[in-house]
Amino acid sequence: MENKLRGKSAIVGTGHAGFGEAPGLTAYDIMAEAGLAALADAQLKLSDVDGLFCTMMEDSMPALMAAEYLGIRPRFVEGTMTGGSSFVNYITAATMALAAGLCDVVLIVYGSNQRSGSGKLVTASRPPPYEQIYRPRYPISAYALAAARHMHEFGTTREQLADVAVAARAWAQHNPEAFERGDLTREDVLAARMVSDPLTVRDCCLVTDGGGAIVMVRSERARDFPKPPVYVLGCAAESTHRQISQMPDFTVTAARESGARAFAAAGVSPSDIDVVELYDAFTINTVLFLEDLGFCEKGEGGAFVEGGRIAPGGGLPVNTNGGGLSCVHPGMYGIFTVIEATRQIRGDAPGLQIANVDLALAHGNGGTLSSQVTAILGSENTL
Repeated sequence: MENKLRGKSAIVGTGHAGFGEAPGLTAYDIMAEAGLAALADAQLKLSDVDGLFCTMMEDSMPALMAAEYLGIRPRFVEGTMTGGSSFVNYITAATMALAAGLCDVVLIVYGSNQRSGSGKLVTASRPPPYEQIYRPRYPISAYALAAARHMHEFGTTREQLADVAVAARAWAQHNPEAFERGDLTREDVLAARMVSDPLTVRDCCLVTDGGGAIVMVRSERARDFPKPPVYVLGCAAESTHRQISQMPDFTVTAARESGARAFAAAGVSPSDIDVVELYDAFTINTVLFLEDLGFCEKGEGGAFVEGGRIAPGGGLPVNTNGGGLSCVHPGMYGIFTVIEATRQIRGDAPGLQIANVDLALAHGNGGTLSSQVTAILGSENTL
């Protein structure tokens, strides 16, 4: 079926704030600073924003609170919460709202002070009643279940999972914005404190403060802004469960479906993609998503990431900013996959810039492998 939304919207501004530690700032302070940075990147003002897309970890009406904090009266507001995938999912809704003329300038924005606030990698959600009696450590234990099952079924090793963390750190070492830039070896990961078997603390994402934002407009206006526009070519979502105990297969995520439909909508395939930005809350995520998005066969993800294949100089650039494992992870990471994909296409990535990037994939994950959203973004050459 023809994708009538292909290339109809574009990202014309990105911004972030409070990376790492932002003591004294609330989550909404950080959100606002990120939004202002994105608008400045596009040379726009708050008064230009008439479409606001926002969710936060600490409020039941985050989009309304964000609008009030920013002092704007948007015509279109969206705050659907699907965890860290929300911000990738907003790209579809924003594209539809722009195409329908419901708004003209969309601001997608997020902020969190998780590190300076609590400093803990814990879920803000109500514990699932039928799982809580076993006293799991949320969300880590859920991802440990998926990792253990993948190891059992396909022979994936802890060493291969460690290679994911090592690759992320290698990218982060080139990125002045990354929170963790120290040396990290496979042995360091394996010897780190065990958090939820088989995942050590170095298999887990960072706990940081931080906020991110993007600005979107209709494609016919995209060339009116100072930075090269990045076009939305395809975006698709699918969810399979909320509680990890209800996941149909611990080794297969809904990225298999969201990815296939996003590629079809964009009219491209995995082999066409220049850079891949994945939600790597845990090392097993990267393995699962590379498989389910079609970059390797099911069960081959462990072998695929070995030997620096997804590190700088490897065959596939993955999480080129350092990802949630080494760059930033303020409660939810999804918006940062879009920001890094956009900057790689524009040619102004803060770390290692990949040459001649025309196509980038940004993938969001929400809950406990529950919600998967895939976006394919492209330069003007891909229209």
